[in-house]
Amino acid sequence: MAKEKKLVIQEADITNNCPVCFNQELKITFYQKHTFNAFYHRTTGVVSHDIQCKKCHSTIYPVDWTPDIERVYDYYNKLVNPDRPAVRFTMLFFIILILILCLVAAGVYFYLESFN
Repeated sequence: MAKEKKLVIQEADITNNCPVCFNQELKITFYQKHTFNAFYHRTTGVVSHDIQCKKCHSTIYPVDWTPDIERVYDYYNKLVNPDRPAVRFTMLFFIILILILCLVAAGVYFYLESFN
């Protein structure tokens, strides 16, 4: 079964007011989704975000955003540079691929030798 992880690609401290406690210490974090399997590691193009208050530790959802928070989010969203989507195969994949190719080659060899 494939494991999914959200890896942090950018964090920033912002000084907007928290809608819950009105403190001016917020943190915006951008994540990129990665899938890990025994045969491959896949980087997806899915980027998510999270805004949390450092004082009350509450997550600020887009419904509660003020126009100032929206402007700051738009600014940092443009700065995010995620990894490009890619698939990287593991050593186990290549070993199994080589074994299958060897078995197919041996099968073809013995099939052709049976005609002689």
